[in-house]
Amino acid sequence: MHKIPIARSNKTISLLSSMLNRHGIITGATGSGKTITLQVMAERFSQIGVPVVVTDVKGDVSGLASAGSATPKIIERAKTMGMKKLTFQRSPVRFWDMWGETGHSMRATVNSMGPLLLSRVLDLTQVQAGTLNQVFKIAADRDWPVIDTRDLKAVIQYVLEHARDELERDYGRLAPASLGAIQRGIVNLEMEGADTVFGEPALLFTDFMSTDESGRGHINIISADTLMKYPRIYAAMLLWILTDIYEKLPEAGDRDKPKLVLFFDEAHLLFKDMPAVVRERIEQVIRLIRSKAVGVFFITQNPSDIPDTVLSQLGNRVQHALRAYTPKDQKAVKVAAQTLRPNPRFSAEKVITELGVGEALVSFLDKKGTPEIVEKALVVPPESRIGPVSDEYRKYIIENSGLKENYDNVIDRITASDIISDIRQEEDNDLYSNQIPPELKRNSDKHPAIVDTVFKHIGRSLSKKLKLV
Repeated sequence: MHKIPIARSNKTISLLSSMLNRHGIITGATGSGKTITLQVMAERFSQIGVPVVVTDVKGDVSGLASAGSATPKIIERAKTMGMKKLTFQRSPVRFWDMWGETGHSMRATVNSMGPLLLSRVLDLTQVQAGTLNQVFKIAADRDWPVIDTRDLKAVIQYVLEHARDELERDYGRLAPASLGAIQRGIVNLEMEGADTVFGEPALLFTDFMSTDESGRGHINIISADTLMKYPRIYAAMLLWILTDIYEKLPEAGDRDKPKLVLFFDEAHLLFKDMPAVVRERIEQVIRLIRSKAVGVFFITQNPSDIPDTVLSQLGNRVQHALRAYTPKDQKAVKVAAQTLRPNPRFSAEKVITELGVGEALVSFLDKKGTPEIVEKALVVPPESRIGPVSDEYRKYIIENSGLKENYDNVIDRITASDIISDIRQEEDNDLYSNQIPPELKRNSDKHPAIVDTVFKHIGRSLSKKLKLV
């Protein structure tokens, strides 16, 4: 077990590596120091061999890839904390990006995301989400790989064309209105350019769980500045990563340190307007993923941004400053104070509004899993750079990560849209054949040009009819 120093008051306040899978939360107002706390935790976890996943909303977290320096502010902070020696070093970083612009392409397949999370991305009603479930079942029963939005549209069109025939007998009512709503949602997704997050090669979460040659855990930074423009997609992708890891990792039991730690910034977006069925699923995953030796830390402004059933699972807590300018703010401060184990020496509710940048109220779990009494402390300075790295340096890291060939070339294989296109062609050919006069069929070898002309004529006629249906 490792003691990981994170902050100092009159003593060093450390996280226990064996308690990282009990999850945690970093909260505070904008500019209070949450990002630096995240940065310190990520680099310290990496140093003991724990791989990390971090969402980078503003680009600042990329500084982990470069060594820091003894700036006047850091020197002053170290002196205040009684730190006699400062060490600066970079962390082993890998960059990822849904759009493949500022990191390795990070894709999901429509199949792997599944109807539950995809319903949220498409903003479907409960009835429409039920219809999407039926569409997925139809594709699964036929072994049709639904990889991207093109495949999903093809399956929906197939369902529309065959719903009144064999499909409704096996799968129940397939409402055209719901299918149309799903189609419109997909079109809107494509117009936003967000459809590019679906495709192959899909992300293998095992590529997050690696170490460098010296045994330090890789810090996987997901560029989220563009992704934040699409909050439903941002939330769905993070929840997909979480559920995919949970479903595929084996049970690990108690360990001295976790296999992986994930930091989810802007965590309030994960739970905003979340359908009850999705929330129940995520609550279950958060509760049980600890047994897979995975820790999750949420970063947001206030603990009240997180549902109580999830918040109760977050044992390690860092509360930065909150401002109480309005009655609503004052209530938020009170709620934040109540989530911490009280310290008889001060009022947490009062101190929260007085904290400076980099100061925090800290309460971690002890070796028995019990929250420690909250302490007012200064977060230690990071060893890596504060602020973003240059575009050129980022590009250099991407080019030399060893993952470029795995993720940066799109795979185009036979999928649902191709299979359905072949099925439709066969159906059309059968219809063509039924409309050719018997005498022409008997003499087709003598009059191939005539047969070809008839096929084309019938094909155009059928195409027009199908468009009118």
